[in-house]
Parts: sequence; structure tokens; C-alpha cells
Amino acid sequence: MNHPQSVGLVAPQTATFNEALSLKSGASLPGFTLAYETYGQLNAAHSNAVLVCHALSGNHHVAGFYDPENRKQTLGWWDNLVGPGKPLDTRRFFVVGVNNLGGCHGSTGPMSMNPETGKPYGADFPLVTVEDWIAAQARLTDHLGIDAWAAVIGGSLGGMQALQWALEYPERIRHSMVIASTPRLSAQNIAFNEVARQAIISDPDFHGGHYYEHHADGNATGITPKSGLRLARMVGHITYLSDDQMAEKFGRRMRHGKHHFNYDIEFEIESYLRHQGDKFAETFDANTYLLATKALDYFDPSFACGGDLDAALARARADFFVASFTTDWRFAPERSREIVYALLHNGRNVSYAEIDCDAGHDSFLLATPHYHAVLTAYLEGIVL
Repeated sequence: MNHPQSVGLVAPQTATFNEALSLKSGASLPGFTLAYETYGQLNAAHSNAVLVCHALSGNHHVAGFYDPENRKQTLGWWDNLVGPGKPLDTRRFFVVGVNNLGGCHGSTGPMSMNPETGKPYGADFPLVTVEDWIAAQARLTDHLGIDAWAAVIGGSLGGMQALQWALEYPERIRHSMVIASTPRLSAQNIAFNEVARQAIISDPDFHGGHYYEHHADGNATGITPKSGLRLARMVGHITYLSDDQMAEKFGRRMRHGKHHFNYDIEFEIESYLRHQGDKFAETFDANTYLLATKALDYFDPSFACGGDLDAALARARADFFVASFTTDWRFAPERSREIVYALLHNGRNVSYAEIDCDAGHDSFLLATPHYHAVLTAYLEGIVL
């Protein structure tokens, strides 16, 4: 039996688009497939649709579960937000989650077959940007028969997409909900991404991005640069947590109560990071990680306007909800306030919440009462 606030058992869908997609880099894809999931029902006016955009390591599986016998392990990554009676209430909204172009969970990406070679794209898959993701999502919007989204919502890299939707298709989005995000990465953030990429690229099993074609002895499946991807994820996880949260969860606690004077796991934080790295390296594609971090680096709506964010956001017509978290040092509240000020200078309606939470950047994934209360209040105010 389903929990009364769960969307329950769900299944992914795919949509294939045969018309070529021109990319910002100048490259193009002859066609592509997007994996997506939907929750709730589209109303007769097609006015209640909400698009959920995922962050760096996310995908289309936003809510519900795949396996009734293994609910916890197959639960959607934002299940606490989406469902009956939750902030994004599926009794009222038709919610769509999509796996971005270049992803590794069913959408066309580096693991897909290159029609020109009959082999996986690998490193030959073109670099994609947030703008390219929005262009691909617009095709899915048409496929679903949606003229305009009631809202587009996302956290972190997903928030960048929610912002870009308001700039690329101002007539097709009524509310943009930008959470724990930024109008552009700082030099420090670009530096973290570069360290993560170099960890992957320098892995001997990377093979220039064409590792799918290489096989270990007696193994029919291709090898993967797991060591590099594992290290990249460990670096990332350090930036997602606040110092206070690390201290509270792990402190300087030791696994065995004494020093062993070696390089094996001694501190609990080491165990946590290695576990997260190992788990991620089993389920995510290294080339997709490279693509996604470059999309993060490139994102900067003000670039074409000489760095003037006010000018860049002038074409937006949506109303905005912007939220940040006090301990998020990766995308600090000051970055969200930059977005808010630029929107206000353009006369847009903006609701802003700066939420006290000790979980760092990952706060946007949690069911913090204050956070969910302000989300619920805003979403209840959307006229369908």
C-alpha cells in the first residue's frame, strides 16, 4: 500500500526527436531521446504543468519509487517535495522530471550510439550548455502538449535551468523557481570543477573518453574510470556540506578509537567520502560528469551583455521565487541576491527566502520545515 503522500510506483518514459538540434558550441545532434517521468494529471486547460530540472548528478526520477520491495533505495531524489499534500502537490499540479541531454539515465549522451560510427559517442559527444538543455526541454514541452509551464523549478544547476527558461522562452513560463543557485560560477567553483575533471581525465582507465570500447580481461562490458570518478565525487561532496554539518555528523571521530599510522580509513569522515565516491562511481558516467561540470562553468546569462546581469535578465516576464541557504558556501546567499536585485531592477515580481539551515549546499534537497513552508505558500499562490 502506498503512503498517502507518495506518488507511489512510477516508471520512466522516453520521447525521441528526429529533427536535428543545433547546439551553442556550433555542433549539432541529428536527433535525440529524453528520458522523463510524470506525476499527477494534466488539467483540461494544460495550465498546471510544472517542470523539475535536476542538478549535476540528478536525473528524471524525481518522486515515487521503482521497486515496492526496495522503496528506500529506489526513491526519487526530491520525493519529499513532490506528491499529494507535499509542497509540489500532485493533486493540483502535473509534475514532469527530465534527464538532461548528455545524461546517463536514458537520455541521449556519451553512452549512446553515434549513428556515424556505430559505436558509443564517448568523447565525441559535443559539449552542451544550459541553453542547449532548455532547447531540448522545449521539444519535450511540445511533445507533452504544454503551451506554457505554470512553473519551472530546480536547485543548484537545476536553478540555473529555471532561470534560463525565463530568458529563452519568456512566453512559455509563468513562474521561475530558482533555489540554491547562482547567476554564474565564481573562480573558486570553476576551480573545484576543474580538479574533479582532471581526476577523471588522468585516470588510466579513461582512455581519452572512449573507455566503453576497452575491456578488462574476461569482462564483456567496458571498463570505466571509477577511480577518477570516485575522487571527483569525493571533492564534490566536500563542497556540498557545511563545516558545521561535517562537525556534527563526523567531527574527528575515529573508526577504531586509536591511530593506526597508515593510509587506510581511520576517521569517520574518510569512510563517508569513500562510500559516497564508490556508490556514485557505480551508477554515473564519467563523460556525463565532465559535460555537466562544463555546463556549470559556461553558464552566465550576463556574458553576452558585457557582464551586466540587469540587462541580461531584462527579457524575463515570469514571476520569480528565489531561495538560498545560510550555510551554503558553494552558492552563497549573496549570489541569489544578485539575481533578486537584477530582477527587481527590471520590475519583475520576486519572492525571496534566505533560509537558516546547517546542511550547506545540499539543504535544497531536505524537508526543512521553514523551507517547505515557504515553498508551499508560493506554490499555493500560483493561479492555474
